[in-house]
Amino acid sequence: MKNIRHLLSVLMIALIAAMAGGTIVEKYHGSDYALGHVYGSWWFVALWGLAALGMVIALFRRKTWKRPVVCLLHTSILLILLGALLTMLTGQHGEMTLQPGVPTGQYTIEKHGEKSTAKLPFQLTLDHFEVVTYPGTRSPMDFVSHLQISDRGNTTDANISMNHILKFRHYRFYQSDYDEEGNSVLAVAHDPWGVGVTYAGYILLFVSLAWLFVQRGGPFRALLRQTAGKAVLLVAILTLGSALSMQAASKPRTLPKESADKMGQMYVMYKGRVCPMQTLAKDFTTKLYGKARYHGYSPEQVLGGWLFYTSDWNSTLTDDTKKKDEKLQLIQILQDGQLLKMFPHADSLGNITWYSQNDQLPLEISDEEYLFIRKQQSLCQEYVVTEDIKALDEVLEKTKIYQEKYALGHVQPVAQYRAERIYNRLTAGRWLAFTNITLGILCFAISLICLGKGRALYRPLHWAATVWMVLLCAFLALLFILRWIAGGHVPMAGSFDSMNLLALSVCILTLLLSKRYEMALPAGLLITGFVLLVQMIGGSNPPITNLMPVLLSPLLSLHVTVIMIAYALLFFIMLNGISAILVRFSQPGNTAYLERLQNISMIMLYPAVALLAAGIFIGAVWANITWGNYWSWDPKEVWALITLLIYAFPLHQSVWPAFRKPLFFHLYSILAFLSVVITYFGVNLLLGGLHSYA
Repeated sequence: MKNIRHLLSVLMIALIAAMAGGTIVEKYHGSDYALGHVYGSWWFVALWGLAALGMVIALFRRKTWKRPVVCLLHTSILLILLGALLTMLTGQHGEMTLQPGVPTGQYTIEKHGEKSTAKLPFQLTLDHFEVVTYPGTRSPMDFVSHLQISDRGNTTDANISMNHILKFRHYRFYQSDYDEEGNSVLAVAHDPWGVGVTYAGYILLFVSLAWLFVQRGGPFRALLRQTAGKAVLLVAILTLGSALSMQAASKPRTLPKESADKMGQMYVMYKGRVCPMQTLAKDFTTKLYGKARYHGYSPEQVLGGWLFYTSDWNSTLTDDTKKKDEKLQLIQILQDGQLLKMFPHADSLGNITWYSQNDQLPLEISDEEYLFIRKQQSLCQEYVVTEDIKALDEVLEKTKIYQEKYALGHVQPVAQYRAERIYNRLTAGRWLAFTNITLGILCFAISLICLGKGRALYRPLHWAATVWMVLLCAFLALLFILRWIAGGHVPMAGSFDSMNLLALSVCILTLLLSKRYEMALPAGLLITGFVLLVQMIGGSNPPITNLMPVLLSPLLSLHVTVIMIAYALLFFIMLNGISAILVRFSQPGNTAYLERLQNISMIMLYPAVALLAAGIFIGAVWANITWGNYWSWDPKEVWALITLLIYAFPLHQSVWPAFRKPLFFHLYSILAFLSVVITYFGVNLLLGGLHSYA
């Protein structure tokens, strides 16, 4: 058994190294090269085959059929690997272009740079292709191919759209692309064996994972009994310097707050969607000054200041800002009137187009519309100069009425509009992150003192931290709900949204753990603080935009949610490891406490690995439903798999006894978290790929 253990260790390390190297190869040579020379090479397949063989031998040597859960879990992994092998050997993936009215019965396959043609046992005929847009905009909401299937003398109507595939005689067709001539491009997948075997492995995996947690005599339940009622979590002290606020000698002129608010209530076409001008103002202000407010001015006042008091606001640009061409171009676009597409016009077919004051207007536009569009801005400027604020407010109110009239109802529903305006007001700045970090450090320091005295955390501090965490959890949940309502989709598809969800997940986990584990509160405060800080550093709060059709699947939302919860648990384990190292050097003889810390980390590791595995495979199912390929060896996918393998090692303490030693376990948990950092940040910032947020 010892030789098998060493063989498995070498094979798993080699696989992890090969996959990590493959992401670097893809960075510099492209995905096709990486697929041909790494992921699709004979030696890479051989590594997986040897690892699977070693797993089978180990299962038999250890007589795991006597432990049904373990046997079922590893059998599911073998099935997934077998499905991947069948897909590689027997599956076909290609592309076909359908022209309206032209029957097509073949598709193109490209492998290793060489193209070939494959025939279908039936024909497809495109009736017409349709781009479905979001109401009142020209942003695509869905792409739909209306076609007919001709097979053995029978004709059947069918539709293909994003997240709605066509399955026919073991072939699957996905909406991939289209062109301006009305042709539809479909992705074609023919994998009669691999998909079925792989999905069987997924189902078996979910069943075995659920069984693992409810099994009475299992390791997870034993750990829960062993650690009940003990203080077990500690966190590391991490400090960050406070940012200095900018001070200005004098404040520039702008609109009164009430008038600026009326301006923010108007509609504007921004980032492909109709939204309150308040949203544009907030994004505009954040891009110029790094935060949503400037010296107490609201975003609408900042936008109004640049519109009507340009000379005053030029002095607010620092030399550093002037070096950034993007910001200067943004100001120029605003002053040219191109940014404010706030005047809707319906053509003869009822299609709505939003124009700015200086856009070329259609010839059929009425005189009333033409005059209002051309004169609105100059009229507002006149009232600002003459300080006739009452007249200015009337123009702004009439503009909103004009917008609702000529948009023919194609503006945001009232609930969505109100949710977006509330959200824009509630979004917090950097103070929230720094408050959390400060409270976390304070609680941690006091907890160390209490730990040395053998006492629990001071009750007033525990109560205050709990109340703060409840309020923070409610605040983040409210932001999540408001973004959901305002955007019309579950907000999980970008770096800002995913970090917000991660912070919310940590808050919930902290509150659930705080009654049982004393140090959960300091850990939760620090983690949420750093997550919110990373969210802030990552850039301005992005505007709420319409999603690409491919991102509207509920499976994507479930995938992101599960992965974020797993990351939150792994973050707790890493901080727990750092705490154990601190205790090890401050109290060398306290080995019992390190063991208790290890037990708690193991309690969190089981669901973390289970959720990470579930999240990866839910994402694979989503990808397969969306574009016919459940695994593309994208850097994000690869590093997620690497992370899963790295964290699976400590769960096999009977195979690798070194993980039974608390000090080794905690050191490993600290280093292992680097894979999470690379998966989330390294891929996004350095490696790129389909999943990158950069």
